[in-house]
Amino acid sequence: MYDQGAGAELTGNVVGNIRRLEGVESPQLGNQRDIFVYLPPSYAVSGRHYPVLYMHDGQNLFDHSISFAGEWHVDETMERIAPEGLEAIVVGVPNMGMERTREYGPFPDPRVGGGRGDAYVAFLIDTLRPMINTYFRARREAEHTGIMGSSMGGLISLYAFLTRPDIFGFAGVMSPSLWFARGAIYGVAAHVGRWPGRLYLDTGTGEGRNQVRQTREMARLLRRQAMHPRLQLRYVEARGAGHNEAAWSARFERAIRWLLPRRRVDLNW
Repeated sequence: MYDQGAGAELTGNVVGNIRRLEGVESPQLGNQRDIFVYLPPSYAVSGRHYPVLYMHDGQNLFDHSISFAGEWHVDETMERIAPEGLEAIVVGVPNMGMERTREYGPFPDPRVGGGRGDAYVAFLIDTLRPMINTYFRARREAEHTGIMGSSMGGLISLYAFLTRPDIFGFAGVMSPSLWFARGAIYGVAAHVGRWPGRLYLDTGTGEGRNQVRQTREMARLLRRQAMHPRLQLRYVEARGAGHNEAAWSARFERAIRWLLPRRRVDLNW
């Protein structure tokens, strides 16, 4: 399943060391997909273990030739900031096309689907994460394990972060679909109580008033419940930014710089 040869490289405009796990099966979801794994520049020579960031919509992260809506340029960004000591293994998990909303929806929504979010999170935790930990030098502690996505991918990232703090210690939540299932995620957030970890949350002001209002509301709710609000939560409203890959790509560096601090901060893990 794991191929280290030249055939494992992506095509197109990728930079750095990106590998592919072919045909990873999910017993939780009953399907399989290729997984893309970006390795930091120092990986081959350092012998160190690295933080791991799991990212959704993996088709859009590294290579424009396989993207369905544009590329985030995650590889270029990670290569650029690596000399500053900001390095991580990035695991790109492609969506399954028509199944995307079902897998990224933590709750059933009679209008648009969903409801398989718990199974998708279980796939990440119980199937994919042990594989990454086996094949690569990955840090296994929650404080070094993150999850990130946008839109519905932002929703499932927030859900996983709030419900599985034993696994995910940081999250990047961009333009989350908080409206999904009539805002059921607010109930989850309201009942988590004091939460550990680090959360980057954002939206674009060009996404519409409802999106901005809903994201502000989530930021206020989570800030009230954070143990160390100023250290744990960063909320950003990007002026004029829309709901698209180009906007999320432009904000990725800001998010990852905050989520991967150069010095460890004790947040009562």
